[in-house]
Amino acid sequence: MFGSSKNNDDSKNTPSVLSTSLNALAKGTKVEGTVRCDSDLRIDGIIKGKLICKAKVIIGPTGAVEGEIECQNAVVEGRFNGILRVAELLNVRETAEVDGEISTNKLLVQSGARFNVSCKMEIGTNANGAVKTQEVKTSNEASKIAGGKTEVRN
Repeated sequence: MFGSSKNNDDSKNTPSVLSTSLNALAKGTKVEGTVRCDSDLRIDGIIKGKLICKAKVIIGPTGAVEGEIECQNAVVEGRFNGILRVAELLNVRETAEVDGEISTNKLLVQSGARFNVSCKMEIGTNANGAVKTQEVKTSNEASKIAGGKTEVRN
């Protein structure tokens, strides 16, 4: 215990655990320039410029990004205008307004979202290992289904 001469350094034997920290940009905050982060980022303020994130980017209902985003996953509830490159899943919620160029692997657009983009989707690889892509143009090539909803078919 207190008077023990035994060297008790357990930190060498315990594995390092990655924290699941969340960075946040609060409402009323404006950032201009380049932002880089390794963990998730929630934006309720405004970013003008370039955002490079190795994790998930969440643009909250009051959030806005004008510029370029590179990230693993993204959830858009607010406004985005620019170039968005998502390695995995892009989730566009019903309150979102998205304009620009999108590149993603998987896409989910909820009813009610304003989604005016040119979209390029990587849909896997063929037998030779080459990446297959699918280009989707939401304004002209989307077909209308019952209830006035837009459906994009691959």
